[in-house]
Amino acid sequence: MEESKGYVPVKQDFFEQPTIELAKSLLGCLLVKETEEGRTSGFIVETEAYRGPHDQAAHSFRNRRTKRTEIMFAEAGHVYTYVMHTHCLVNVVSEEEGVPEAVLIRAVEPKEGIDLMSERRKGTAFKNLTSGPGKLTQAMGITIEDYGRRFVEPPLFIAEGFTPDDISSGPRIGIDNAGEAKHYPWRFWVAGNPFVSK
Repeated sequence: MEESKGYVPVKQDFFEQPTIELAKSLLGCLLVKETEEGRTSGFIVETEAYRGPHDQAAHSFRNRRTKRTEIMFAEAGHVYTYVMHTHCLVNVVSEEEGVPEAVLIRAVEPKEGIDLMSERRKGTAFKNLTSGPGKLTQAMGITIEDYGRRFVEPPLFIAEGFTPDDISSGPRIGIDNAGEAKHYPWRFWVAGNPFVSK
């Protein structure tokens, strides 16, 4: 894949890992968004896995196929954005075509374009710029318009970053109506990182 202004997007086969493994492997990778206002980037420090048809917390539970979830049935590496309340959230589609699973990017540690992030977040304190799934999309200019893109090429892509020393896991957040699925330890984060959501 061509280099994009200093960053080299990961290759397609990176996304072709089982969903749980992908959720862990994404930690430490660099999420990059290029816009007319400038470029922002941040190291992914928190993710959540959603395992589709058999996961009551997933939008695609029981193979639910709607206009919103359609991209989840595409091949791994596509961008799945959706709006929850007033916030846009960004996910990495995983698994093979026809298997609707995805990984939610919950938090990043800012690397580039911090002034632009702060402007978009209206002067929010640095430690709160990107410490949640809605915060990071607002800070980075990720919108519903990114739906269906591929993470292997600009303007929204994932590049190599660092390998975490220690990864923690626990139940996912905000899925109280998901039955037993709310207890699954499918949230992963870089242990001790200050940008992990609270």
